[in-house]
Amino acid sequence: MTVNYATPAPEALFPVAGVALGIAEAGIRKADRRDLTLIALEPGCTVAGVFTENRFCAAPVQLCRKHLGAGSEIRALVINTGIANAGTGEPGLLAAQETCAAVGQLIGVKPEQVLPFSTGVILEPLPVDRLIAGLPKCKSDLQADNWHSAAHGIMTTDTVAKAASRRIEINGKTVTITGISKGAGMIKPNMATMLGFVATDAGIAAPLLQQLVREAADESFNCITVDGDTSTNDSFILIASGQSGVSFADASAAGYAELRAAIIALARELAQAIVRDGEGATKFITIAVEGGKDRDECKKVGYAVGHSPLVKTAFFASDPNLGRILAAIGYAQIDALNVDTIRVWLGSAGEEVLVAEKGGRAAAYREEDGARIMQAQEITIRIDLARGNARGNVYTCDFSYDYVKINADYRS
Repeated sequence: MTVNYATPAPEALFPVAGVALGIAEAGIRKADRRDLTLIALEPGCTVAGVFTENRFCAAPVQLCRKHLGAGSEIRALVINTGIANAGTGEPGLLAAQETCAAVGQLIGVKPEQVLPFSTGVILEPLPVDRLIAGLPKCKSDLQADNWHSAAHGIMTTDTVAKAASRRIEINGKTVTITGISKGAGMIKPNMATMLGFVATDAGIAAPLLQQLVREAADESFNCITVDGDTSTNDSFILIASGQSGVSFADASAAGYAELRAAIIALARELAQAIVRDGEGATKFITIAVEGGKDRDECKKVGYAVGHSPLVKTAFFASDPNLGRILAAIGYAQIDALNVDTIRVWLGSAGEEVLVAEKGGRAAAYREEDGARIMQAQEITIRIDLARGNARGNVYTCDFSYDYVKINADYRS
């Protein structure tokens, strides 16, 4: 079950010149499912990425960082689902290297020009022989308009494929941006068991692209939480092919602000789709924190509320046990926080109710109002810290019975 989200139709996902995608059923963990994706890039593309902050990062993450750090021109990405190739030690790193070598040999590039990605079960060896055997099928399937199929090919516990696309006019030329993501559980800020791949046919210089991918991540994938777990395989990649005829060397160039805004908006759409498909989710919750001394402070409060199992289960039950929100704000570890000046609202569909002020329940608040709003599928918790002018949003979902069922049966 997803909360107000459906996969875009294939024709709504625009091809990005210079990027081709091929998908195969390799039987990496289960038979008869798309589980291997190859993304081939034409010469001249620039690529940048951000990755998990989990110290137990997976072998493919280690290799991606190495290949990107070496400054080689990236010509291909290979993604497998089913097995995360994490917690696999030296054999896992060798498997990731063997994967890159096989892709390089298949399409005629060096192994260090390939970025590998894996997602799935941790602590199990990657069946690299099956992966390599599936690569020729991926190559024969390479097409520019294969984004829809690729979105399905990177899924694990996702119930829907996640994709987004748009075209904008910059300096009199059309620029295309298309992306896909996956994730439903083990989702927490600083990435999660999520993969995100966004491509544009604009040209973006490598240093600027790395800056942009971090900015986009901070405004999207680093603003979501499903269950508070940070995974081992998180990766968000931004590709710029330069084939639109529009290019940017620095952030001051005319039109760059429009491109930046469009890429961040698309990344935010992909990130929110992950929350809307959170394992067992029935409600999409925006935690909008304002009045902070800085943005980090606002997000810290947002995460405390969004991570709370007690808050999340109350929202699943539509139970206005809203003191749980105050408790979460209180343990967010904000220095010198004056609870007497904090105000909290609950809102949905244009209606907003003041819940708390002056250190306690608002005088005008009625529980039946809170219960009515909590019946909605999309709810906003607005928190004013009354400490400054900064603001920040966190996006989360509720906890249902199905979350436990899905994760209890995950390996079966």
